Amino acid sequence: MMENIEANLFENPFPHVIFHNFYNQEELDLIWEELNFYTKPGKLLEAKDFGGVVDKTNSHALLLDDIYKNKHRALSNILTANRKVFDSAVLETFAQAHDCCSIAPYSNWDCTKIRYYHNDEYYEPHIDRTMQFLAFSYFYKEPKKFSGGNLIFPKYDYKFECPNNSLIMMPGWVEHGVSKVKIEDSEYYDGYGRYSITSFFGNKKT
Repeated sequence: MMENIEANLFENPFPHVIFHNFYNQEELDLIWEELNFYTKPGKLLEAKDFGGVVDKTNSHALLLDDIYKNKHRALSNILTANRKVFDSAVLETFAQAHDCCSIAPYSNWDCTKIRYYHNDEYYEPHIDRTMQFLAFSYFYKEPKKFSGGNLIFPKYDYKFECPNNSLIMMPGWVEHGVSKVKIEDSEYYDGYGRYSITSFFGNKKT
């Protein structure tokens, strides 16, 4: 059940849906517990080690499915909490954005990355061409200490400012990037940068 989550559907400039206050406080506490655990030296990986586009980003991330395989997924707070993304009410809302999203409720696979952006980190515009759908959720410690870090769509002259605890869902063919984060008076491992949890999902032949 989707609780009292505000959803806004858009057909233009490309099909997408934005959810505000997506996770409840109990879920947020669990997510932050795990994000804080990863924000330590030697835990977050460079693009070449987590499957990122090496020449497009200098941010650091982890592919959680590589860490918590099969029956061990329940050990991750994030992989437990983000099952909410695949609630039937959430996917059915997304399906209403456009006909190209209509198969989202039938998705039968997903994988999850967490990503952290600190000072001068970015992701140049790119297309996740092998993914049917994307869901990005955003988190940062308050008071917010950074600027930038917007989800940008230069091809469409559009941007999403990524409010805390928001989620945007869209087709994988939409070109997107992340503008450079700028932050002062904060060390990398203070955790005052921009966090995202990305769910790649869709339909695969079983």
